[in-house]
Amino acid sequence: MSATAGLSNVEMETRGSSQQSEGTQTPASTRSEEVQKPDNGFHPGPRFYLAFAAIMLLALMVALDGTSISVALPIISRKLKGSAIEAFWTGTAFLLASAVIQPLIASLSHIFGRRPMMFVSLAFFLAGALVAALCKNFTVMIIGRVIQGIGGGGLMALTEILITDLVPLRLRGDWMGLLSVMWSLGSVTGPVIGGAFAEKATWRWIFYINLPFIGLGAPMVWFFLKMNFKESALLDKLRRVDWVGIFLFIASSTSFLVPVTWGGVMYAWDSWHTLVPLLVGIAGIAAFVVWEGYFATETLIRLSIFRETTAKVAYFTTTLHGLILWCILYYLPLYYEAVQGYSPIISGVAIFPGTFTVAPLAAVTGILITKTGQYRYFIIIGWVITTVGGGLLTLLDVHTSIPAWIFETLIVGIGIGILFPALTFAVQASNTEQDMAFAVSMFAFFRTFGQAIGVAIGGVVFQNQMRAKLHKYPAFASQASELAKDATSLVQIIKSMNGHEDLKQEQHDLKQAFSDSVQTVWIMLTCLAGVCLLLSWWIKSFPLDRELETEQGFRHKGSETQVAQDTEKAEMSDANATMTTIA
Repeated sequence: MSATAGLSNVEMETRGSSQQSEGTQTPASTRSEEVQKPDNGFHPGPRFYLAFAAIMLLALMVALDGTSISVALPIISRKLKGSAIEAFWTGTAFLLASAVIQPLIASLSHIFGRRPMMFVSLAFFLAGALVAALCKNFTVMIIGRVIQGIGGGGLMALTEILITDLVPLRLRGDWMGLLSVMWSLGSVTGPVIGGAFAEKATWRWIFYINLPFIGLGAPMVWFFLKMNFKESALLDKLRRVDWVGIFLFIASSTSFLVPVTWGGVMYAWDSWHTLVPLLVGIAGIAAFVVWEGYFATETLIRLSIFRETTAKVAYFTTTLHGLILWCILYYLPLYYEAVQGYSPIISGVAIFPGTFTVAPLAAVTGILITKTGQYRYFIIIGWVITTVGGGLLTLLDVHTSIPAWIFETLIVGIGIGILFPALTFAVQASNTEQDMAFAVSMFAFFRTFGQAIGVAIGGVVFQNQMRAKLHKYPAFASQASELAKDATSLVQIIKSMNGHEDLKQEQHDLKQAFSDSVQTVWIMLTCLAGVCLLLSWWIKSFPLDRELETEQGFRHKGSETQVAQDTEKAEMSDANATMTTIA
């Protein structure tokens, strides 16, 4: 039973007095007044704004860290004398660890509290950043990225869960829009910052830059983010943890994700190195679902979050949204470096037309959803624009001029930006308030899962096409398989031919093959966006005007006494209910 769900005075900052109870359909005539005045009694104070600023700051930090290393990997690989495979795992390890840990952090935050798990995540993120910054070889670098990924995944999940604890559903658009701005701003500026550090200073600053973020964000969380939470004995908390579920989920999801990411890169897709762990992972996931559905007392993942068709479609399309975004962030800078001949910094700047539209569109969409109470149409519009934008990306080639590639990359960012908050609303509106934290954490998991497999799947498409293209050129036919294996290494080979007149034709052939291969990746992304557009017609509109019910709402100054009184009443109510049952 929620100890804070019935508070009327304490949660003035987190729910309105005129909201309807969960699941009640709000008539259009009643909603029209709320559309004009959608504050619903939600009046956050200064400490609330400071707490939310801390959440935004940490979201920006994680987004920056996740993308800043991509452009710098060729330089890092050269400095640490690493192989292409080691460079590949440096980026992939972070995403895999982030994806796997998110449902676990959400479940533990339900038992131990959001704030404690926030600090645990910050500790992992800081430790991993220091290990990566101080490393002398790629093995230590990868270990650091795994540790950092655990912390980053926890922060990804918690920042979104906290929005559902703090703000009523109808009003979340404004706040989710701001959070989406941080995620998208970090994602699009990360490559520029990473490239600048690697080229002009040292790549180690990619990890050191996290220190001031944590130095400012952690104290802000400590002093300003006060939450209502019903404490219990540590032993009781440990008993509630779904230990079997944790083991099954981590083991099976890791066994599934690792071969998906290395398939076609380290080992062939039909190799036993890929197939065996993949099949074991699938079997483990099936065992996990059975355990959660029939045996677990307090589940790690509530299967009820998949009950609605809207939620299922939103989870699936969110995965593809993450895949599309990450493929663009990875392959577009490589196209600019290899084909257009730009430096890492200029390549990071060149992706701005397609990425800097993401943040403002995310913010505007969140505001419009709050004003209108509608999210379905924004999802459809978002996928229409993303599909068109993906089609425009296929026009990029060796001869594309600067004005042309600016226009051709601009549209896709608009669609991706619209989808950031819109898809989140589809998941939240189709789930109950009691399941909200679990639903949001799975939303974050599927988005990160899409990002983790995005580069790998794009890599398979790129490699197959590159191999086929290189076989057409006699100078490269014998090396086709080796050259096609890693896109980042191929970029360096192409750039190393600069200034050599005797290699001018070979360089042009490599650029042409590279451009054609990346074009195939864009075609794949366009098709996936089209699939998402079709599936979006199965997303339903659920009412957003409903009461906020949470066990860990925002606690403002002077509410402690009321919280204690209501907690005592809740405990007495539980005791009376138990006595009645016994009688």
